[in-house]
Amino acid sequence: MSLAEDLASLPAAVRARLDAHRFDAARFLELARRLGDAAQMDNHVRGTLAAPGPGDVESLPAAGTPESTKFREQGLELLRKGQCALVVLAGGMATRMGGVVKALEPALHGKTFLELRLAEQRSLEALAKTTVPLWLMTSSSTDAKIRAALGGAVDGKRIATFPQRLSLRLTPEGAIFKDDQGEPSEHAPGHGDLPDALVDSGLLGTFIDGGGRYVMVANLDNLGATLDPAIVGYHVARGRPVTCEVVDKLASDKGGIPVRHDGRTVVLEEFRIPPSFDPAQVRVFNTNTFHFDASALAAKDIKWTYFVVEKKVAGRPAIQFERLINELTSYLDTTYLRVPRTGAESRFLPIKDREELARRQPEIEAVARSRGMIA
Repeated sequence: MSLAEDLASLPAAVRARLDAHRFDAARFLELARRLGDAAQMDNHVRGTLAAPGPGDVESLPAAGTPESTKFREQGLELLRKGQCALVVLAGGMATRMGGVVKALEPALHGKTFLELRLAEQRSLEALAKTTVPLWLMTSSSTDAKIRAALGGAVDGKRIATFPQRLSLRLTPEGAIFKDDQGEPSEHAPGHGDLPDALVDSGLLGTFIDGGGRYVMVANLDNLGATLDPAIVGYHVARGRPVTCEVVDKLASDKGGIPVRHDGRTVVLEEFRIPPSFDPAQVRVFNTNTFHFDASALAAKDIKWTYFVVEKKVAGRPAIQFERLINELTSYLDTTYLRVPRTGAESRFLPIKDREELARRQPEIEAVARSRGMIA
């Protein structure tokens, strides 16, 4: 049976979930044809790579300086006018925490990651004296539980959830991967879904029509990545449609880095970098925190790259196709802004497992207190 026939014969419940999450069967079949072709399975970029040059990475002015104060006042004015929204990426399951919905896991003093994000929102609203939208990009795995936790707070404007897309895993041979119960194995295809999912939700269009202009995007588990008026002001002052936050890189960091690709500075995940370029040359690290002009985020219709990702599912090899939000830096002019990594001003506190969460409690508490998440 061909893959197209396999798709046509999926169980009705699976088909309904895929349809509800805008599964593109034609694209899926096109991507599946890459399997077995070494050239098309290769995620490496082509062209010339170089480390960022002088001026490619800027530094956030220290808090309390006249320049920082100016940016903060500019950003506060935009918040007061209702022109800023915060999007939190909350679609992932915390596999290293036992496959739980991370948003609902206790992060500090019994408060969950979600509760701390809601506290951040209330603190911002007290500062701006107006509502500040908080939207969560969920997935088929997390949406129902997050919405249940939010309860009546979800109004589709000030607080809203919107699901990202859904896809299927394949075997290395190109058949639909089945789990131990014989069911097709589903997965969310990465945070690159955000622009399409946000537009499809209607939230972005309504926001723009109502005068909204700027959208910050951050990972749920990075509690340092709060909506900061000073950074909003900095983003606007630089006049580029994207600002990407970076931090000083540690030897243990693995992920995205800014790299000059054919003369343009973009964010590349290390799995996209060929062996001919040493990532250690780059001394800053992408935090996956972005500030977008809302109009650019709404208007950008790009031909996304779907990357081949090899996984182990139930101990067996599986293939899935993912896209990454940082690919927008290849299409939109981007400011790379170095932000603090340590102390109460840290903007990078990612939590991947329970051990890291326990170890970083003092840092999380210092940041949470300084941002008004806890008293």
